[in-house]
Amino acid sequence: MDAINQLQTFIQKVDDPSLQTTFQNLHQGYVTETLTRFLKARDWDPSKAYQMLIDSLNWRLQNEIDNILSKPIIPAELYREIRDSQLIGVSGYTREGLPVFAIGVGLSTFDKASVHYYVQSHIQMNEYRDRVILPSASKKHGRPITTCVKVLDMTGLKLSALNQIKLLTIVSSIDDQNYPEKTHTYFIVNAPYIFSACWKVVKPLLQERTRRKVQVLPGCGRDELLNIMDYASLPHFCRKEGSGSSRHLEGGSENVYSLDHPFHQQLYDYVKQQARLREAVAPIKQGSFHVVFPEPQDVDTRIAKKIESEFDNLTLNGDKERLNNLTETQI
Repeated sequence: MDAINQLQTFIQKVDDPSLQTTFQNLHQGYVTETLTRFLKARDWDPSKAYQMLIDSLNWRLQNEIDNILSKPIIPAELYREIRDSQLIGVSGYTREGLPVFAIGVGLSTFDKASVHYYVQSHIQMNEYRDRVILPSASKKHGRPITTCVKVLDMTGLKLSALNQIKLLTIVSSIDDQNYPEKTHTYFIVNAPYIFSACWKVVKPLLQERTRRKVQVLPGCGRDELLNIMDYASLPHFCRKEGSGSSRHLEGGSENVYSLDHPFHQQLYDYVKQQARLREAVAPIKQGSFHVVFPEPQDVDTRIAKKIESEFDNLTLNGDKERLNNLTETQI
């Protein structure tokens, strides 16, 4: 508690009104929980946590992050293509009220738009989570809910995923430096052997608190996930053993990735509504919302290089097609 009080004292002394405003947008009324997240990210060192927080607030100001939820990706056809190639959505909530983010790591191609559109979409998802989903869940449950769980589907993960490492490193750096400690647990499902091989080299590079958050589940993880959420909240790729994942599951309302899913309809409608409120001031412009990419942290760079090295080894030492398709249990 001393560290929290010290960090809060530092922040209260910031006399820049713009920084204070963006700090309010960041904490959404949950000041203690927000300061705790930044302290955890800097091993409870108030001075380092303060510098991290100030850097993040300046990043928000420089990139107009407070306004990003009023900048829709248009036309809608482009946004649909982004949703079909950047596979992410909210399938429901755990029994404790944490939102469940489903992410199709293996089948995301990131090949329908520029990097800037994908980064814009990712930040919009973060901001919608922090400004709409989590405050709503907190109100419903009568207590602060400031984190989520993520279910990462590795179906379809192949050696060609190496092409996406640059974009994933950018996204990871944005999250690490500006949205720290927002994920309670990462559940890995449908993991092929190639994931297991990479996980062995990446795991030692992660901090202990991050390693503790990662759980690699057998198969589609259905039975294990049902211990913390109801069947209705399971991502579609976890609902049936051997079902795997699909970009275009029958019925868009069932496929959590689809623009037709209720979550994405609500998110897109919200952004368009916010845009209409601002339109009198500044007309909506077509084109991506350019965000300055932060320099990757050393650990992100080391992880990317380790993965590249491991992929090279797999390509040189094994049958590429066999490695792409084998599951962990088959090896």
